[in-house]
Amino acid sequence: MAPNLKSKDYYSILGCPRNADDASLKKAYRKLAVKWHPDKNPDSQEAKENFQKVSEAYATLSDKKKRQMYDQYGEEGVRAAEAGVDAPGGGMPGGFGGFGGGFPGGGGGAHHMSPEEAQQFFSHAFGGNDPFGGMFGMGMGGGGPGIRFTPASGGDPFGGGGDPFASFLGSQMGGSSMRQGMGGSMRNMGGMRTSAPPMKEYNVIPRGTIVSLKDLVSRSDLNGDRGVVKQYVPQSSRYVVELEDSEETLSVKPENMLQHVHVTIHDIQSQPELNGQTGTVITWFPTKGRYNIYVASMKKVVSLKPGNVVLETGIVARVNGLESRPELNGKWGTIKEWIRDSNKYNVQLSAGQIIRVKVENMIL
Repeated sequence: MAPNLKSKDYYSILGCPRNADDASLKKAYRKLAVKWHPDKNPDSQEAKENFQKVSEAYATLSDKKKRQMYDQYGEEGVRAAEAGVDAPGGGMPGGFGGFGGGFPGGGGGAHHMSPEEAQQFFSHAFGGNDPFGGMFGMGMGGGGPGIRFTPASGGDPFGGGGDPFASFLGSQMGGSSMRQGMGGSMRNMGGMRTSAPPMKEYNVIPRGTIVSLKDLVSRSDLNGDRGVVKQYVPQSSRYVVELEDSEETLSVKPENMLQHVHVTIHDIQSQPELNGQTGTVITWFPTKGRYNIYVASMKKVVSLKPGNVVLETGIVARVNGLESRPELNGKWGTIKEWIRDSNKYNVQLSAGQIIRVKVENMIL
């Protein structure tokens, strides 16, 4: 069932049936919380309210006693649980006790949880993990730069110290990396299977790259949803994106996708403690010319210009604002090398063309 953020029922808000298990509730919360997180949607009152809604819903349903009282008595039951009625020990399991009385009333989808409490709950729910990082962090995987392929066995998305997003397309990704690498080029030669190396496309975002959808008009309901690049169709200059937790695919223009990649922060004079930190791109503001970067080690979001954000080798980005050769603006290429001394990239646009441009002239 699809989430219904206009509902007053916690299960409907998360898009889960009333018999959903804990893992399903966690998965639904993770997906919705990341989609509507205020740092990913700044200046959006709708996102702020939806983030509070899904956080409050999950805060109640992830507490065994509160969920039981909610199932039996609705909003009044949650009030009773928060007041400690028939709830020995009370509080949220796993160290969430501080939220027990933070949003009295509990039910009905009302905004009882404050923005600060929603942010605090979100941070606690993901522990020390990078909630925006998806499957990133394992270097050059088979499906693109910085992609981590997770075992099909899955696991608790919040528990065990692992990446809370590890279940995202886990089974599909775990089995698809080999198929993608082969690209249908297997040949049977005398009983032996060999593969011809695929032709490298330096201007194409690699298959397996995790993206968010943005600025869609005909499917505006999908803006903010995440997916994985499955294929590039040169005839239409579009990508086939498979949506998270779904077999649905969408044909998407490159300008309607944002890659969630790891970057390194560089040359911040006002906050030198940020220099050298690794972060995850969570959004891009074309009007401000800045990224929002989540720095997991510091549990904070910073707004940075492209000149202070070093893209990893292998990432495919777009040439932008190049005055010396304006004909190259809008072209895509693969980051081959970052030259620290000059703060420039060597960028490969095609098999026969490599250019050197300033870091600020390459954007996602």
